[in-house]
Amino acid sequence: MTLKVTDGQRGKWAVLQVSGEMDLVTSPVLRQRVHDAVADGRRSLVLDLSGVVFCDSSGVGVLIATRRLIRSCQGRLRLILPPERTPMGVRGPGSTGRAQGAHVNRVLGALGVRRLFEVHPDVASAVAADPDDDEEAGPLSA
Repeated sequence: MTLKVTDGQRGKWAVLQVSGEMDLVTSPVLRQRVHDAVADGRRSLVLDLSGVVFCDSSGVGVLIATRRLIRSCQGRLRLILPPERTPMGVRGPGSTGRAQGAHVNRVLGALGVRRLFEVHPDVASAVAADPDDDEEAGPLSA
C-alpha cells in the first residue's frame, strides 16, 4: 500500500488529508508536502490522519518533525485521529469495531507522544475558530 496526501483549504487552515501507510518508504512524501505548505506561507495546518491504516516509527518521526517545524514558525498544528473504537450501533457489516485510522492514535498513545499534539475527531472541529483566534496566530497565503 502507498501513501496518498491530498491538499485542501478550510478558511485559514491548510488541510492535508493522508491515507494509506506511513512507513520508512512513504513517510518522506508527507514530510515534503508539509515543507511545501510551510514554504507557501501556510502556518495553520491540519493533518487528517483518519485514512492512515499503518504508522511505524518513521511516520511518528515525521509527525514530531512537523510539530517542531510549525512551532518554529509560530504556527498551529492539529491532527485528526479517530478514537480507537467506533460508537455502538455505528459498525457496518464486517467491521472489527475499530475506526479506520485509529492505528495512529494507538501508536502515538503507546509511545507517550499523543499529548504533544492537539487532536480532534474530525476536520470540522479542528478548523473551528478558537475564542482567542486572531489574524497573527496563523496567517495563510493562498
